[in-house]
Amino acid sequence: MPTEAAARRRAAGQAVVWLLAAMVNAPAKAVDVQSREDAWWTGPMLAASGATLPQGHALVEPYLFDIISSGHFDTAGTRHATATEHDLGSLTYILYGVTDRLTAGLIPRFFYNMPPQGPTSSGIGAGDLTLQAAYGISQYQDGHRTPSVSLVIDETLPTGAYDQLDRASDGTGAGAYSTGFSVYSQQYFWMPNGRILRGRLDLTYTVSSSASLSGQSVYGTAPGFHGHASPGDGLTVDAAAEYSITREWVAAMDVVYQHNDSTHLQGADAAGAVSGDSGASWSLGFAPAIEYNWSARAGVLLGVRIIEVGRNTSASITPAVAVNMVF
Repeated sequence: MPTEAAARRRAAGQAVVWLLAAMVNAPAKAVDVQSREDAWWTGPMLAASGATLPQGHALVEPYLFDIISSGHFDTAGTRHATATEHDLGSLTYILYGVTDRLTAGLIPRFFYNMPPQGPTSSGIGAGDLTLQAAYGISQYQDGHRTPSVSLVIDETLPTGAYDQLDRASDGTGAGAYSTGFSVYSQQYFWMPNGRILRGRLDLTYTVSSSASLSGQSVYGTAPGFHGHASPGDGLTVDAAAEYSITREWVAAMDVVYQHNDSTHLQGADAAGAVSGDSGASWSLGFAPAIEYNWSARAGVLLGVRIIEVGRNTSASITPAVAVNMVF
């Protein structure tokens, strides 16, 4: 015959079973699931969209930024303080949907450099111009898991000043033709609270031609030098996420890895032959940002890129503001 204690244990066990059963069978608390139409975006600070523009639509997105360099990482990754330098600049994405799958456009750049020693730029100078074309392999659709994916090719033309400089601070370009091959992707995720998290992953590999040099140049050559520089290949991996706080407000973050092979310099000046290699470099940057969108087709972004990890590269903080407009 069961004791009173055993009976109490059995009753308690039955109560637990009934409680668990009630929890399992209870209706789930309703969560308001945000629709994509209720989420407005400008895009994160660095990662471009994996979706192509609809035919006949255009995107214009000007950026203003200040690259503030105050340190340098040596080949071992140790940071050394340097005098503060400001490189003010702008770039503008101007893109057009040729078809629903093909987007084409250009990216002009302008710079004004303020080195820690020596004169500043003699004026605002045009940088290298990039021509870009993107072909959409897939487009995201509600109810499907396939992300938007585009293959992108861009050609950067050496339109910026790079050699025969009266002032080193007047250098605004690389002097080389550069071709970038990219895969851009974009996906939507719904969080447990029903809000949307939009993710992007962009992969880019860049190859460059050599640049003929004469005199003072952006490669550190002095007056009287004649020769060429061969920039190394580059790899960029950019992972970004945007969280829709409200319809208008979005929090964004980029994490970007950049690797560049060594640049080789060959030539001669008044002192004789000159030859050297810059050494390979890499950096890891973080770019938090906040977006405010006053409509589904227009918004402003305020962010900052921070590079405090790397080797053979500069440490920098780059505040930026951008306005995104789709027509």
